[in-house]
Amino acid sequence: MSMLLRKAWEMVLWRSDSSTSASASSSTTTTTTRFSLEVPRSDMGELEQLPSDILMQILKLLGPKAVAKLSVVCKSLRSIVSYNRLWIYFIQTHQAEPSGDSVFFAETTLSSGYPLPAYVGHWPQLSFKHIYGQRAQVPGSIIIDGGSGYCKFGWSKYECPSGRSATFLEFGNIESPMYTRLRHFFATIYNRMQVKPNKQPVIVSVPICHYEDTQSAKASRQQLKDAIYASLFDMNVPAVCAVNQATLALYAAKRTSGIVVNIGFQVTSVVPILNGKVMRKVGVEVVGLGALKLTGFLREKMQLNNLTFQSLYTVRTLKEKLCYVAHDYEAELSKDTKASYEAAGEGWFTLSKERFQTPEILFQPHFAGVQAMGLHQAIALCVEHCHSADLPGDNDWYKTIVLSGGTACLPGLAERVEKELHALLPPYMFKGIRVIPPPYGADTPWFGAKIISNLSTFPGHWCVTKKQFRQKPRLSLIW
Repeated sequence: MSMLLRKAWEMVLWRSDSSTSASASSSTTTTTTRFSLEVPRSDMGELEQLPSDILMQILKLLGPKAVAKLSVVCKSLRSIVSYNRLWIYFIQTHQAEPSGDSVFFAETTLSSGYPLPAYVGHWPQLSFKHIYGQRAQVPGSIIIDGGSGYCKFGWSKYECPSGRSATFLEFGNIESPMYTRLRHFFATIYNRMQVKPNKQPVIVSVPICHYEDTQSAKASRQQLKDAIYASLFDMNVPAVCAVNQATLALYAAKRTSGIVVNIGFQVTSVVPILNGKVMRKVGVEVVGLGALKLTGFLREKMQLNNLTFQSLYTVRTLKEKLCYVAHDYEAELSKDTKASYEAAGEGWFTLSKERFQTPEILFQPHFAGVQAMGLHQAIALCVEHCHSADLPGDNDWYKTIVLSGGTACLPGLAERVEKELHALLPPYMFKGIRVIPPPYGADTPWFGAKIISNLSTFPGHWCVTKKQFRQKPRLSLIW
């Protein structure tokens, strides 16, 4: 293939040079559609014998940069240098984010920055040649997904997070000032990544907290937000973008509106989001069950069955590898559900009914002695509130439900939630509801931040600089 491309290059250059010296070529016209491209052949040399689709395959392999160089001497190629599908193909195959529809979603929906437009009447006409050029110049950023259980961090040009760390809540004791804990936390992340803070912008994913729409909750969120920005700017970070975890999970699913169900370390939050903004006035539902409770419940079941283990980490690993959500709990009880897994350093473990009884406490919390509504009930309540709110825009904005968090990756959870909602909600409210599993597993918010950080307009429209923060300490930022 490399020889073919080299020959193609040589033929185009030779033919173009000779035809240009002989006489000026007549103007050509190019017609592009979504599916085909008619290429004029007046100065293509031997390539004129190739069908258009084969020629396009060669050009795709060369890449638009090479095509742009060839177009200087080959007039027939000049007309297709701006061909969108050629550049989209190149973005898909050469950018860190492989999903072409993610690029399209980002550039059409998020490029204007926050706040997002309330309603987009039609998609803007985009030149992906220009977008590619802009994206190639984006400096990249440090992404810190500070989840409630543990933090994922890495450079936005990487395919996935490069490391994990304890969350900032574990840095220092509860009496330590928030600024001190955050400064220690961020310094630890930068040391582990072995990068200087003043080199790249940073995107911080912040856990949803202080759920209410009260003045005290707003003040608490503002205090935490100010501490995050102050600690980073005092480390000379050039620009900072802070976005809540639920919104980033929604972006990772290529949506700007919907309900995000984040199963965190301690609690589960059901968060309505409209145009990228958390609708706290509609109501964020909170269930006092999280990943830690499920791990603890499985540990008790294993102890009752005389299964010995050395650490809670082993129990968590078994939960992640063997547990699943039953579509019908009562029917599952009569089945043979034994399965085994070899835990590193501890040998083989065999679980049976514990495999589906553990996540069942999400739907029946009383199994674990917790007095709370089930996950499905909390989601149904949020859907009802969204429907009653009658907000402007798309009436079905809340019918996309995105699951987020490591526990949300358990097989069968999305299907079970959808089944339970069908039973709880009236048909007119349930119609059109779609439950989406975590698009990128436990790292979903990190990938939502990655979509932002590779935008052609990043960091300009999304980040706050030190000067802006100091001038407007109460600036309404992304939260």
